[in-house]
Amino acid sequence: MDAFWVRERYKVVRVIQVQEHYACVQAVDILDREVRSCLLNIYEGPLLKEQLPGFDQLRGCPAFLDMFLERGSLVTVFEDREGSRIDQVFYLGDKHPWRTRLDYAGQLMDQALNMADLPAPVSCAAMLSDNVLVEEKSGRLRFRFQVVPLEGMCPRELAYLTGDQLRKLLRPRFGSPREELELLEELERRDLPNVVALYALWRERRDGIQAAYEDLEGRTFLGRFFRQAWTYLKWRWSGGRGNRTWKN
Repeated sequence: MDAFWVRERYKVVRVIQVQEHYACVQAVDILDREVRSCLLNIYEGPLLKEQLPGFDQLRGCPAFLDMFLERGSLVTVFEDREGSRIDQVFYLGDKHPWRTRLDYAGQLMDQALNMADLPAPVSCAAMLSDNVLVEEKSGRLRFRFQVVPLEGMCPRELAYLTGDQLRKLLRPRFGSPREELELLEELERRDLPNVVALYALWRERRDGIQAAYEDLEGRTFLGRFFRQAWTYLKWRWSGGRGNRTWKN
């Protein structure tokens, strides 16, 4: 089969997704000295007019490389990103230490804040689980811009999607301190209007969560065990969420 080229510059090496009026492919840029791979989002028909205004506002996005019309289709080019999907790394029963969790949580919130000014359809697509990638060797959290068309996206939706990823990183477990469980409960209860409000909540609680973990590390084995057991059982007895008054 002959190679498929876009603009005689991008050689398509893999088709990632195809649906009506949209396709996402992985390609290599032959004009790039390092011949790095990139992602091409291709829109046609009614999606072309819908997507064009949003992508025209992406000049401040570091991963955004190019945009052009090709044979009646809109093509947007982003840096390709590698890593494992967040659901493959952080899942029920995983054994990541708390420092690793907080580090990734901090990266998630910093990058979400950086995306707050992007058009909501773009930032929300990047925050979907398939596009939140973990590079375990480097300890970096990265976002892939496979910008599948989404309806009804808005700043509130980006806050919701970011909160969903944060809950995966700080999943309730035996050993979670009260301060971390309180943050997770507040994410369930509060209707945050945008990711800036979510980031403010994270900054407000982050130091307390870290201090609580460090306090646990400073205790004896039995002291730490009974503290963790009491916190976890109290959380489970009260339903794992909702209205409760915590006491030390």
